[in-house]
Amino acid sequence: MDPGGFSGPSGKVVKPLTPEALAAFKAAQDKAGVIYISRIPPGMRPAKVRHLMSAYGEVGRVYLQQEDAKRAYLRRKYTATKKAHYTEGWVEFKDKRIARSVAEMLNAQPIGGKKGSRWRDDVWTMKYLPKFKWNMLTEQIAHEAAVHQAQLRAELSQSRKEQREYLKNVELARTLDKRAERKRKAPNVEEGTKEKTEGEARPQKVLKQDDDAPPRPAATEKRKKRRPAETRPDAEAQLSTVLGSVF
Repeated sequence: MDPGGFSGPSGKVVKPLTPEALAAFKAAQDKAGVIYISRIPPGMRPAKVRHLMSAYGEVGRVYLQQEDAKRAYLRRKYTATKKAHYTEGWVEFKDKRIARSVAEMLNAQPIGGKKGSRWRDDVWTMKYLPKFKWNMLTEQIAHEAAVHQAQLRAELSQSRKEQREYLKNVELARTLDKRAERKRKAPNVEEGTKEKTEGEARPQKVLKQDDDAPPRPAATEKRKKRRPAETRPDAEAQLSTVLGSVF
């Protein structure tokens, strides 16, 4: 609820009501009537609305609803008007009969006023609200404010939840990237370790030599010429006998 939208008697000290005063207050509330203004001319404030409506009867309370915060921000950003604008309003008359007659008389009529005044050519759009009391308006405004606060809390909670989920996904992606990087580097490390292990495990041939044995001669010196086979005398005699018997 916007306190700036109210326009009412000020400077009064609220005192506890006596039973007689409470009964009189209830009677006054039952007698009062409320009109609804669906459009407030740009720049018109609650005090001005009270001044204009007071010309037709005794006015009680006046409440004007400010424009949406987003719309107000855009208007202040792109226009030179910085003051608050109001979109709709409610005016309470002390007598419901006067409220009904004022709504019927002024609806769809120019606001009028002196020539050259700011709202001279603007048109009133209002309606009398039968069986509508001011406490209903305050309850409705309080309910709308509570709903708005609940929506803001829900949106804030959802935003925090999405932020936590996003950070969790970022951390998970970072972990997966590190794991993939380690897997890419693992084969090269394993191959190098395997080659090193095979080289260390491969036995080396060591030629053992006796300390007392003389060194072996070179390969060219190892080769020995084959001795020609010696002819035996008994073999030659047998060969001569065979040849003699043949010839």
